[in-house]
Amino acid sequence: MTARSRLAPSPTGGQHLGNARTFLIAWLSARCQGARVTLRLEDIDSPRVKPDAVSQLADDLAWLGLDWDDGPVAQVPRLPLYRLALEQLRRRELVYPCTCTRTDIAHAASAPHLEHEAPAYPGTCAHRRSADADAITDRPFAWRFRVTESADFVDGFRGPVSIDPRVVGGDFVVWKSADTPAYQLAVVVDDADMGVTEVVRGDDLIPSTPRQLLLYRALGLALEPTYYHVPLVRGPDGKRLAKRHGEARLLPLRQAGVRPESVVGFLAWTCGWLARPRDISARELLPLFRWDVIPKSDFVLTPESLASVGGS
Repeated sequence: MTARSRLAPSPTGGQHLGNARTFLIAWLSARCQGARVTLRLEDIDSPRVKPDAVSQLADDLAWLGLDWDDGPVAQVPRLPLYRLALEQLRRRELVYPCTCTRTDIAHAASAPHLEHEAPAYPGTCAHRRSADADAITDRPFAWRFRVTESADFVDGFRGPVSIDPRVVGGDFVVWKSADTPAYQLAVVVDDADMGVTEVVRGDDLIPSTPRQLLLYRALGLALEPTYYHVPLVRGPDGKRLAKRHGEARLLPLRQAGVRPESVVGFLAWTCGWLARPRDISARELLPLFRWDVIPKSDFVLTPESLASVGGS
């Protein structure tokens, strides 16, 4: 079997140093084991997709020296595959139509929940069967997957992980009321169809993994990838990098004349592969790549550390 990894950015805005760090780790891990790399554009969330972000993210990756063997592959043309998966889940009564709004769920929540995670779904619509969707004509509805078990897994970076999806979020949405697939279903269909054997992503997505493994098994997909969840890069405010941290985006660094080797060297230093930030290319990092030296905690990007990105 051919080992395969993927770089799967969302074209919803400019890529920043946090994205670049995760992509660099994923790319190095793949190239060190001779795996093929697919570039997938996770553009299914169409209202947030920015037209110019697609070409910009490909330029950002190429500027960093991170190449790929297949793609770019967009999700929107793959909608028929996602619909087939939904129909399979419907036939097996593993999903049900849900008319609850976010406000309904929030009001029903009785316990605090993890950062970035919605309140656990209280099961209001769980009594419904798949065929009940035909009678819902007066309001929009989503499709929720029935969670009846947990799905522990061994993270390639963190070791054994046990998160009961029934506690974290309960029954989760696989198809949105806007008639588009939710992230959880789309990513499983894509990874399985593309033969992805290794997934490297930020550790904010750890709660998604048990859900995705449940979907793998519900859809009868034999090939489950190995997951590696790596720490995030956070801004001085303690929040994960986003648009509000504009100075950490790659495009302004490129426009300011910062060398890609300087950015790669800085990211390598945050991962423990270099004793100090210095110019180095992604390919020159291949013999230095090691999983066991990457810090387990998030990296906080201070103004002082950001200033060193342009150094040599």
